[in-house]
Amino acid sequence: MSRRFEELAFAPTRMGELSLRRRREPLTGQQVYEVKLGEEYLMSSMFTVAEEAMAGMALDRVSVDDPAVLVGGLGLGYTAVAALRNPAVSAVHVVETLEPVIDWHRQELLPRSAELVRDPRTKLLLGDFFAIAAGREQGLDRLRPAYDVLLLDIDHAPDFVLDESHQGFYSPAGLTAMRRLLTPDGVFALWSDHPPDAAFLEVLDAAFEQTRAEVVSFANPLTGGRSSSTVYLAVAQASTADSSEGARLERRSVRRSSHPPKSTSSTMPARPHSSPEGS
Repeated sequence: MSRRFEELAFAPTRMGELSLRRRREPLTGQQVYEVKLGEEYLMSSMFTVAEEAMAGMALDRVSVDDPAVLVGGLGLGYTAVAALRNPAVSAVHVVETLEPVIDWHRQELLPRSAELVRDPRTKLLLGDFFAIAAGREQGLDRLRPAYDVLLLDIDHAPDFVLDESHQGFYSPAGLTAMRRLLTPDGVFALWSDHPPDAAFLEVLDAAFEQTRAEVVSFANPLTGGRSSSTVYLAVAQASTADSSEGARLERRSVRRSSHPPKSTSSTMPARPHSSPEGS
């Protein structure tokens, strides 16, 4: 392997061979960490601001002083650490289905690993988030009865899933079942690589009181242009302080966010984490 690339870890999994590598991006000089499953890119640190911004967007909407956060998908840890950097957050519990990913963080192999695992508010839990959301997986007694915020970044988009078993989650029944993981006025946030999807907003509307999609646009030095991601936000139950008209207007709105967002290189074949609609 070229000296531009360094394989940091490798592990066989039920889904295939999982590898963690570090490389230098020649166009920017940036040191990039990547996770590959076989020949497919799953995660990259090339662009991560959107997944960090997602945590802030959701936490801005909570109605409690010490929110507890559940994260579906550990990945490189940027979303979880963004939540931990909010001093008001009381707990960040992360569910990850690939045990090597948890191990790599515990070995502090990734840029955010030390900050993540050394924080006493962090719990890393091995499990299938989608099975937990559907009530099919038991035994995770370290989960709280309910969380104030749920952040999800596993699939590319609601209509572009990594595994067919995930598809049922993105339905009115699947999202309604997931609501039991949230407090009555809890906030759900979902990252998507695709532009806002009107059909999926209809699905969200069937399960939540308030919904909206935020388009997060950012400069992409690899293309010389701009790319964008979408963050879907949903509130399980409108606050009593909200008027019915205000809640109605909040539903289905699509806004362009000033938060800079997340992506991976548009040259990557599988998990680009940006739509060149400009990660």
